[in-house]
Amino acid sequence: MTNLRSNSRRARRHLRRGFSLIEVIVAVTIIALFAAVIAPTLLGRVGTAKVDKARVEATSIANQIKIYLTENKSSTLSSDFTLDMLVPKYIESKDDLIDPWDMPYVLDRPGLNGRDFDVVSLGADGVRGGEGENADIIHGKEKKSS
Repeated sequence: MTNLRSNSRRARRHLRRGFSLIEVIVAVTIIALFAAVIAPTLLGRVGTAKVDKARVEATSIANQIKIYLTENKSSTLSSDFTLDMLVPKYIESKDDLIDPWDMPYVLDRPGLNGRDFDVVSLGADGVRGGEGENADIIHGKEKKSS
């Protein structure tokens, strides 16, 4: 009976003991290594997703401008045309004219390659040119930096 009580006390003492300092250090180190390996990959994908979203939105806005031109029986934009004129008939709200970096899309006239216009997101840095996430997005294509 005493042996049973002795084993029972040892078991309870072992349960209350918790984690040793070494076990905690090992667990924190494993978590830190995992975060160091995974975090850059995830952050890179967030940037890529924003570029893809800007590409789709710029193309969508350009398509809405083409519909506007067709409905108004015009082949070119008037000099006083702004993207705000698409709201609410062609684009739901002015919020849809904001790129993923919270900057307004820009309407360039004339556009590249002889086009009448281009819808442009200036990228993450909000200025013309750049590379990677900072590159300009035009009608779904990255503008080559100059």
